[in-house]
Amino acid sequence: MSAMSPSSSLPLTGSAPDASAATSGSVVVWRQPFLVWLLLVVGAGLLYAAFHTGLHAMVRVWGDLEEYSFGYMVPAITAFLIWQRKDKLERLPFEGSWLGPAAVVAGTFLLMLANLSTVTVVEQYAFLLTLFGLVLALTGWTAFRVILVPLCILMFMIPLPFFMINQLSEVLQLISSELGVMVIRACDISVFLDGNVIDLGVYKLQVADACSGLRYLFPLMTLGFIAAYLFNAPLWQRVVVFLSTIPLTVGMNSLRIGIIGVTVNIWGIQMAEGFLHFFEGWIIFMACMLLLLAEMWLLLKFARPRRTLREAFVLEPPAPVPPGAIERERTVPRALWVALGLLALAAVANNFTPSRELVKPERKDFLDFPLTVEGYRGQRERLSSAELDVLKLDDYLYANFRDRQNQSINFYVAWHDIQGRGTVSTHSPRSCMPGGGWNITEFDEKVLEGMGPGGGPLPVNRAVIKKGEQAQVVYYWFHQRGRTLTNEFAIKWFIFYDGMTRQRTDGGLVRFVAPMQPGESIEDVDRRLTDFVRVMTPRLQGYLPD
Repeated sequence: MSAMSPSSSLPLTGSAPDASAATSGSVVVWRQPFLVWLLLVVGAGLLYAAFHTGLHAMVRVWGDLEEYSFGYMVPAITAFLIWQRKDKLERLPFEGSWLGPAAVVAGTFLLMLANLSTVTVVEQYAFLLTLFGLVLALTGWTAFRVILVPLCILMFMIPLPFFMINQLSEVLQLISSELGVMVIRACDISVFLDGNVIDLGVYKLQVADACSGLRYLFPLMTLGFIAAYLFNAPLWQRVVVFLSTIPLTVGMNSLRIGIIGVTVNIWGIQMAEGFLHFFEGWIIFMACMLLLLAEMWLLLKFARPRRTLREAFVLEPPAPVPPGAIERERTVPRALWVALGLLALAAVANNFTPSRELVKPERKDFLDFPLTVEGYRGQRERLSSAELDVLKLDDYLYANFRDRQNQSINFYVAWHDIQGRGTVSTHSPRSCMPGGGWNITEFDEKVLEGMGPGGGPLPVNRAVIKKGEQAQVVYYWFHQRGRTLTNEFAIKWFIFYDGMTRQRTDGGLVRFVAPMQPGESIEDVDRRLTDFVRVMTPRLQGYLPD
C-alpha cells in the first residue's frame, strides 16, 4: 500500500498546518473545497454511466422481491453513518491512496466480465469495488478505515443470485415447517407434516416460499450488522449480535407458522389468509427487533464496567467543531484524478461498445415430442400456474409414460432460453424433493454407458427417495449447451464462462422418476428406469441444442 503525502497532492490553497497551531495545541479542521464536491458529483455520474445496467437490475429486484424491499433504505443508512463520523473525518487530511485506482481497475475489469457474460450480479459487485476505490483514492487509508464498516453495509443491498435464494428458501421452509409443527403439537393438537404441507385433518397448510423466513432474514441480518456496528461492546459480543439474527429469524418464523396452525385449527382457514397473515408477519418482525435489543441488554450484564443499553448504543450526532479550531482546505490527491480518469474510460467503453445480446439457439418445441415410443405410451401433463411462476420456464415437457407391463415412469424436461440474468435459474431436484415430503435415503452419481452424446457415457445423479411406504428412484442431469452436468455449482460457472465465450446461457434439466411397485426391488426399478432412459435420450436431440 502506498499513500500520497499532502505535499504530493495538487494544492488548491496553502494547506500545510502552521507551526504555531501545532505548538499551541489548537485543533485543525479540514474542509472540502468546491472542486472536491464537484469531482464527487462527476464521480457519481461516471459510476452511473458505467454501471447503470446492474444498478437498474438491482433496484428492479428491490421492487419485485419482498425479501429485498429494504434495499431502498441501505444507501441512506450508509450515508447517515458516514455523516455520524463527520467529526472524526474532518480532523484528518485526505492524503489519497494509490490502492484506490488499483481497485477501480479491478472493478472495471469485473464490469467487462459482467458485460461479456451478461451476469448482472457480477456488475453489481464490480460497482461496489469501484466505489470503494474512488473513496480510497480521495481519503487515503487512515480516513477510509473510519468509514469502512458503513461502506460495507452497502453489500447487503445486492441481491444474492437466485439459485442461492431458492436453495436457502427451500431449506428454511423445511426447518420452519418442522419447528412450526412442534409448536402445534405442544398445544396438544394432532398434526401431520408432509414435507412443507402441515395437515391438521380438516385443513392443510402449505408452507410456501413466502413463509420460508427470508423476508425476515435478509432485513434482520442487515439490521443486526448495523446494530453490532453501533454497539459499543467487545468484538465477540458484536459478532454474537450479528450471527444471532439467523437462529432468531428461523425460530420466530417457526413460531409464526405454529401460531397460524393453532389459530386455523380453532377458528378456521381464514386465520391463514389476507390481512391477518400479513399482520402476523409484521408482529413477528417487530418481535425479532425487540429480542435483538433484549439480547444486547443481556450481553451488557457481562461487560465491565456496567453500562446501560443507551450508553452502549452509539447513535449520537457528530461532535461540533471546538471553539478556536483552525480551518484548512484539503487538497485533491493525484490518486483521485487517476481513478476518475480510469472510470471515465470505463464509462465511455461501456456506453459506446455495442451491447452484447445472448444467442437463443434454434430448437424443437416440446409440444412436438413423441408420446408413443418403442412400446412406451405417454400422457402429457401441465404444471400449475403457481409452479410456472416460480420456475419461469421457456418450455417444458411433463409426461407420465407407461410400458407394456403398465408400469409408470414420469419424464420431465425443463428448458430456459437464458439463465443467470435476473431471477432465472434451473431448479435442482435435490433441493425440491424434500419440499414434497420425500426423504432422500440414497444419493450418488451413476454413469450410464453408451447413452451419452455420440454413444459415450452419460453421468446422472441417482436418488432413492421415500415417503412413508412409498419409494421412488430418480435420475437427473443438467443439459448445458452440449454438456451433461451433475453438479449444481458447475452449472453457474459454465453459465458465466459460456456467456463470455459463446454468448449463450441456455440450458435445461432432464429428470426421470420411477415409483417402486409392490414386489419390486430397488434394483428392478433401476433396470426399468435405465431401459427408459436408453429409449428416450436419443429423442431429445433437437429439443436440447448442443
